[in-house]
Formats: sequence, structure tokens, C-alpha cells
Amino acid sequence: MKRLLIAGLGIVLSVGLGAAAMAAENGTPKSVTGTLEDSFCYTSMGAHGASHKKCAMGCAKAGIPVALVQKGTDRIYVLMPPKNAESLPDDVVNHMEDEVTVSGKEYTKGGVHFLTAESVK
Repeated sequence: MKRLLIAGLGIVLSVGLGAAAMAAENGTPKSVTGTLEDSFCYTSMGAHGASHKKCAMGCAKAGIPVALVQKGTDRIYVLMPPKNAESLPDDVVNHMEDEVTVSGKEYTKGGVHFLTAESVK
């Protein structure tokens, strides 16, 4: 009886861990509202806002990672394109320094939050 209980517990844990690993690998659907910032100027100089829009757009076009600073928190999401080997959608670059809602898949690695930019509104 004890062996059966241990075996059953092992199966339950294995299935649970497998499901968690698959969810992390495939991302979790999420929508986040916040401000699009160029990560270099925002983190190193604190530059942001309407007066920084032109610079932020130039940095995003140059490939500087775009940060989505979640509204009402200090959480930052690094935006990724929807698919590998693509650039971020034009909707991201054109809305730098604006408040938007980005929908996509969330990934977390090493304490860093990432979000694919599948929809920007």
C-alpha cells in the first residue's frame, strides 16, 4: 500500500512538473498596459516622456531593446517580436513613449520578464 501511494505521488508530481515546463516553454498569454521606453535611455539616464519620443523611436529602430514599463508598478517587460528572426512590429516603434496595451506571451528567465508583442493597442 505504501509503495502504491509513493508511486502515485511520483506520477502526480511528474505530470505537474511536465505541465509547468511546457507552459514556460510555450509562454503564458498575457496583456500588459504600460509605457513603451527605450531601455538604454530609460535605465541609464532616466530619460522618458513626450520630449524623448523621437530619440526613443530612433533607438528602437536601431535595435535597442524596448521596455514596457507596466502601469502602476515598477515591473519592466522586455519586448520580443512574435517570431524568431523578426523585428518588433511597427506599432511598437511608432508608439514609443506612449501608454499602450501589449498582448502576447509572457516568459520569465533569470528574474527578467519578457513579452512577445503580438498586438499593440
